[in-house]
Amino acid sequence: MFTEPKIAPSILSADFMNMEKDIHEIEEGGAAFIHVDVMDGHFVPNLTLGVPFVAGLKRIANIPLDVHLMISNPLEQLPWYLEHQPDFVTVHFESLDEAAGEVDKAVDMIHDAGCKAAIALKPDCDVEVLRPYISKLEMVLIMSVYPGFSGQSYIEGSDQRVAAVAAMAREAGVDPLIEVDGGLSVNDPTRLVAAAGADVLVAGSGCFKAADRGAAIQAIKATAAKAQQGA
Repeated sequence: MFTEPKIAPSILSADFMNMEKDIHEIEEGGAAFIHVDVMDGHFVPNLTLGVPFVAGLKRIANIPLDVHLMISNPLEQLPWYLEHQPDFVTVHFESLDEAAGEVDKAVDMIHDAGCKAAIALKPDCDVEVLRPYISKLEMVLIMSVYPGFSGQSYIEGSDQRVAAVAAMAREAGVDPLIEVDGGLSVNDPTRLVAAAGADVLVAGSGCFKAADRGAAIQAIKATAAKAQQGA
């Protein structure tokens, strides 16, 4: 069962000197979420946004914040971000010690703070690791590129991973959002992942590098909706 496609522009591709203007422009253009890429320079080979930035965004944004933590010590840092009440908080499965119960602990911390929880998987992480947790999640993030840098090309076969997560959710009787991040715009990758069951599409340069951000958001959304309908 498909839901209406939702576009989550990644502000990593925005103009940092005109951030408030860019945020309001994508809001007016129909973005559903603001995707916030937090990178620590350790879990991924790049250093980007942090707690003060999330706090500032929360003050100016009129649509939900989707905070994607690409960090090596999420259990230590989660409270810093949760204090500012982002709407969705995503932690990477690979950054947690499953044997020590850290996945459940991270999800519980997010829920206890009144936020929605998501788990992200790198392209080489087996989606089966989600099975014990799928019923606790509001969203799953399938990375269709290796996290760390914007502007990368879509990794073929990511749509099959989306389909596997969608099937897993149906089997569990739950309906988390399925988000895909990497290489999406008005293109075949967007069509493939939308047809496979993705309903939240992260687009960085595909939105912010366009002359008309609103038109770009609507074009990506229309591309995904047609794919969902088999067109």
